[in-house]
Amino acid sequence: MSCTLVDMIRPPFAARVAAGLAATAVEELRKLPSTAVSFPVTAVSHALQTTMRVQQSVTSLAIKGDQVFDLAGCARDEQPEWAVFDDDPVSDGDDESVPDGDGEPVSDEATGQPGRFALYSLSPEETPPAATAPEVTVPEVVEYLDYPELTLAQLRARLRTLSIDELTTLLDYENATSARAPFQTMLENRISTAKAK
Repeated sequence: MSCTLVDMIRPPFAARVAAGLAATAVEELRKLPSTAVSFPVTAVSHALQTTMRVQQSVTSLAIKGDQVFDLAGCARDEQPEWAVFDDDPVSDGDDESVPDGDGEPVSDEATGQPGRFALYSLSPEETPPAATAPEVTVPEVVEYLDYPELTLAQLRARLRTLSIDELTTLLDYENATSARAPFQTMLENRISTAKAK
């Protein structure tokens, strides 16, 4: 191949950049049909990122403003009236059991019994009996599972390994002793499911 003087002269830098831009534009136009599908997702993603950055900036400015006011001696209420936290005492109008700061459930004022959340916060020894019942013989499956000590989650984990007869025995024992509604419901549901199979 022969090179002439015209072929050896290099075009100016600006012309080379313009030719490179034109080639890139053509390449991008060829990709356009495949990238057009993902463009809306990309645009939304960028918009959300920008919004999050703006929110973070505004929040950091508000925190700095709070620090300025604290340094200036402007006292603020530490806790607004409407804010209620777990370690706050329960007001007289509440009728549900909510654990106090020590983790002890507050009893339902109307009945004097622990409220509906007591099953999750009381240990088995503290769970009040449903009624004074005559002595119940402890079935073998109850002793084997250490059933009175099980939490609801522990019982749920063991249900699939038990036969229908064992489940019925546990339900009868629960009804005769503690009569805890969530335990009764779980056992009844498992018995129904096992019988349906």
